[in-house]
Amino acid sequence: MNMSFYTGAVGAWQQEQRMNVQANNIANVNNYGYKAERATFHHLMYGNVTGIDQERLPKGTGTKMVKASVDYEPGGYADTGRVFDFAIVGNGFFGLYDLANGEITFTRDGAFMMARFEIPPDEDAEPEIDPVTGEEIPPEPTEEWRLSDNEGRCVLDSRGNFIVIDPADRHADLDIGVFDYRIYDGMLHADSGRFTPIDKNGDLYLGTGKVYRGILETSNVDLAQELVKVIESQRAYSYALRMVQTSDEIEQTINGLRS
Repeated sequence: MNMSFYTGAVGAWQQEQRMNVQANNIANVNNYGYKAERATFHHLMYGNVTGIDQERLPKGTGTKMVKASVDYEPGGYADTGRVFDFAIVGNGFFGLYDLANGEITFTRDGAFMMARFEIPPDEDAEPEIDPVTGEEIPPEPTEEWRLSDNEGRCVLDSRGNFIVIDPADRHADLDIGVFDYRIYDGMLHADSGRFTPIDKNGDLYLGTGKVYRGILETSNVDLAQELVKVIESQRAYSYALRMVQTSDEIEQTINGLRS
């Protein structure tokens, strides 16, 4: 009888986890370049296991959501006409470099902007001499305009360098890098539609996708499909709780029996 409690409780809990995945997809349905996640389940124990003090643990305790797999299929494309909007048609990702921690992440969201960055002087830079007073003028930082996402990260070109923009010629052609991996499975889904690679993904190489200006890739979330899954999770959650309730009623009946 305890088995039905375990199975029902685990089922209800895991449907909550699945609902979190669906809620996140729905919340990002209008975010450019977002890739939907799919809840992946795996069975738990289906054979007796020996526990502490040779205790026999129960088998068949239901299923568990082991991961949220990412669907990397491309979404549609929206024509924005904006000069710093880019989309990749084909395979690959844009590379982003975080100046704060040196982290490189990848994204399909090409909604970029021209951002001002302050470049500190070199450590061995020589000070200038004031021609009037003869005093030394310490080196001052310079400014540089780079292609950036909306959160301060720099977009990388095909050689892994920052993309510098001339403010007087914003429509000039830009060498925007497209990077790719052989294996996508296991990439960590970070915030803002970014991905962080792991060792499993293999070596980084230049992708074959083509970059087009003035368009953006839309989210690949199918809202109708997500709402159907929400209903499925709600029904499964209620059935799992009903299993727990029924098991409790049976236990009460058995405990109330008199010999």
